[in-house]
Amino acid sequence: MQLSPQMFEPLQHDGTAAEELGRPALGYWQDVWHRLKQNKLAMAGLITIFLLAVMATIGPYLSGYSYDAQDLTRVNQAPNAAHWFGTDSLGRDLFTRVWYGARISLGIGIMTSVICLVVGVIYGGISGYLGGRVDEVMMRIVEILYSIPFLLYVILLMVYMGPGLGSIFTALGLVYWLNLARIVRGQVLVLKEQEYVLAARLLGASTMRILLRHLIPNTMGPIIVTMTLLIPEAIFTEAFLSFLGLGVSAPAASWGVLASDGLQGLRSYPWQLLFPAVFISITMLAFNFVGDGLRDALDPRMRK
Repeated sequence: MQLSPQMFEPLQHDGTAAEELGRPALGYWQDVWHRLKQNKLAMAGLITIFLLAVMATIGPYLSGYSYDAQDLTRVNQAPNAAHWFGTDSLGRDLFTRVWYGARISLGIGIMTSVICLVVGVIYGGISGYLGGRVDEVMMRIVEILYSIPFLLYVILLMVYMGPGLGSIFTALGLVYWLNLARIVRGQVLVLKEQEYVLAARLLGASTMRILLRHLIPNTMGPIIVTMTLLIPEAIFTEAFLSFLGLGVSAPAASWGVLASDGLQGLRSYPWQLLFPAVFISITMLAFNFVGDGLRDALDPRMRK
């Protein structure tokens, strides 16, 4: 092979092609959504939660029966064309009552998570940012509240306020924010030593501004995951309290109340327990699948 001067001429290019990215750059939240969509269980959980919310909204109107309408000529009927989930011991349509109960159960779970978000994030953020003696006192209060049995809160509230949604919201709100506060505190203790926080402090930013604009937004990953897993926990706790007779009062019904009523006729009328128990299980699985998917999607170590 003979060499020629033309073989040693430099290539004519401006170098821009070498700097082009192989794929469009994704923002953090775009990347989170992209990875969440690849998790089939998490997407199945999201679809299930959406369908449950839709049915809780329109379900009580589909059968044509009221949730508290009694018909003693149709007591304890098995599922049929007129009553799709059957009837209970007072002749009330179970399909309507199940989806009416879904409103209460899902509402309790969502409202509890919102209360915990506000109280837990603010409390944990202030404790972690201020540190020192303030942090010690605030965390000792959290540990004291942790040490009191949950059922004791509930029984005292039932004696003072009486059974009902107000007592349940108060009991859950008093306890469930504690874990979120500890998580936020731990994140803030790490983030407050970062350079951008020190720069904001030197520029004269107030404590609340640093918390709301710099620290709390950077802890949203653990907060979102904790709230997602908190909702099914609150739903199950409400079902447990209602099962013990400490929940909502008749004729209103949550899934826990329906399960408690259905247990009395389990041998003869198993469908009365089957439907609320199935929907409690489906809801808890769906939220846990979404929580696990968000935990993986929000983990920066999982980014490719």
